[in-house]
Amino acid sequence: MNSINSQDYYKTHLATYKAHKKQLSKRMATLSILRVLVFISTCFGIYLSISFWQIALLIGVVGIAAFVYLLSKYTDVKQQRNFYDALVKINTDEIAIAKGDFHHRDTGLEFQDPKHFYSLDIDLFGRGSFFQFINRTTTAEGKKKLADTLKANHTKTIEQRQDAIKELAFKPKWRQFYGANASLITVDTPAKSIIKWLEGYTSFLPTLMRWLPLVFTLLSITIFVLVYFKVITNLEFVGYWLLLGLGITGLYVKKINVLASHADSVKDTFRQYALLLDLIENETFQSQLLKEKQTQITSDAEKASIIFKKLSKALDALDNRNNIFGAIFGNGIFLTDIKHSYRIEQWIAAYGHKVADWFEVVSFFDTYSTLGNYAYNHPEFVFPAILKDQNIINMKGLAHPLINKTKRVNSDVVIRNQEFFIVTGANMAGKSTFLRTIALHNVMANVGLPVCASSSLYYPVKLITSMRTSDSLTDDSSYFFSELTRLKFIVDTIKNESYFIVLDEILKGTNSTDKAIGSKKFVEKLVATNATGIIATHDLSLCAIAKELDEVKNYYFDAEIIDNELHFDYKLKQGICKNMNASFLLKKMDII
Repeated sequence: MNSINSQDYYKTHLATYKAHKKQLSKRMATLSILRVLVFISTCFGIYLSISFWQIALLIGVVGIAAFVYLLSKYTDVKQQRNFYDALVKINTDEIAIAKGDFHHRDTGLEFQDPKHFYSLDIDLFGRGSFFQFINRTTTAEGKKKLADTLKANHTKTIEQRQDAIKELAFKPKWRQFYGANASLITVDTPAKSIIKWLEGYTSFLPTLMRWLPLVFTLLSITIFVLVYFKVITNLEFVGYWLLLGLGITGLYVKKINVLASHADSVKDTFRQYALLLDLIENETFQSQLLKEKQTQITSDAEKASIIFKKLSKALDALDNRNNIFGAIFGNGIFLTDIKHSYRIEQWIAAYGHKVADWFEVVSFFDTYSTLGNYAYNHPEFVFPAILKDQNIINMKGLAHPLINKTKRVNSDVVIRNQEFFIVTGANMAGKSTFLRTIALHNVMANVGLPVCASSSLYYPVKLITSMRTSDSLTDDSSYFFSELTRLKFIVDTIKNESYFIVLDEILKGTNSTDKAIGSKKFVEKLVATNATGIIATHDLSLCAIAKELDEVKNYYFDAEIIDNELHFDYKLKQGICKNMNASFLLKKMDII
């Protein structure tokens, strides 16, 4: 990527947004004072002119109008202030995360799956995980889609995903506006529940209700005009007319109550999604994937954001029934509940089946904004060059992206198709970190992200791992049986298509002799099936396979004892480790 100083951007815009927020806070204070002055002045003016009711009425009307206007302006300014407050938080968080302060953020642990191809093994979720570091999603659906994207193991159309991420990386203002708008509304009802409700909804109002509220309203206005001009002098008739309106509404009141209950729970979601859809619709995109998603919500005669706003207004209008004045006189004179319920039902009938697609587009952009943000924050990382006809993974300067750049030790790694590496090394020398680095490189490359390397030639391949296994009291399975189950899963999976396999010290749950024999046979089986991958082990006898099979290569991480202290260089070397350190550490810590 081109060189971008993202931290300069965040610091500059943080100062700008703080200044905007401060100005808006001052305007809010000014408007609050003006409202109080208008209220006091109006009351005082009415008091002084109480003997002249026409003047008092005029003062009252003007005062109320001025108060309502100032209240409306105050609400608008407050909303703007909250928007800039959200932008301040976004930029503050980015500066803090870059310094390593992110362990308090959402861990995404609920997405970790022990039966998944790799999610348990490579610190994808949990405290200090890649998900916790990268996640900037603002909707529950976007968060889930991000987790699903990291777990997808998809190797097709990687270059399209790269193009989309690159484009969004260079739209920091749009990404931040997207996130700030989404954060302004608290949503309690998940999109999945709303979609289920819409898809299963059955209308209860007949077609007659399309015009009945309008006719009833016109008749009500006519009656009140006739009463005003004293054509109708019997006021009991007005009361009966009011009761008639309440009676018609009462026929459907139970079902309207149920609809209103749902409307109350979903209105915030639709208000939020209308804002986000509007941002998507009005942005210009160049990459194929982003344009396809944008077309998904703009291909109809009306834009999705406008359609969402229509429903949002209808939901708000129905919610106003909760005040007693509106409930009695609104329904008795205008049949408001029926009118608003009919509008909502017609909207559901016309657009309910499209909502799932629109929600999916919002969650897609929420996810890809996060991915674009990651690329923007790491301009020194590279997008892998995707190979079409060379079965090879060639990485130079490879390191783990979550390790501080001042502490990273880079490695050059070339793994050809059907090669299998056996990696040995002393305790704490870097074997497990290296395995996770390789595995995370594959995950990031498949997602379309830039990787922590100076260059990467990548032939797309799915990933499968066995690095962490635990026993299960729930499943009544021992540690060893869990290991065997996992290895069986790997063997069965690679029968159908190619995978890159990463193993860390397999068969730990049995004795050393069984472990040596079993590990050797398992690696031989993998090589026989033309598998590609890496296994880390402390068992040096396993390295002998390299003498028998050309596909197997030995690599190691070394440790040295200098001046009675243990030193690691964390560099990958070709060959077999000679220096182990378990006994030294036991002695050093006075255990033996």
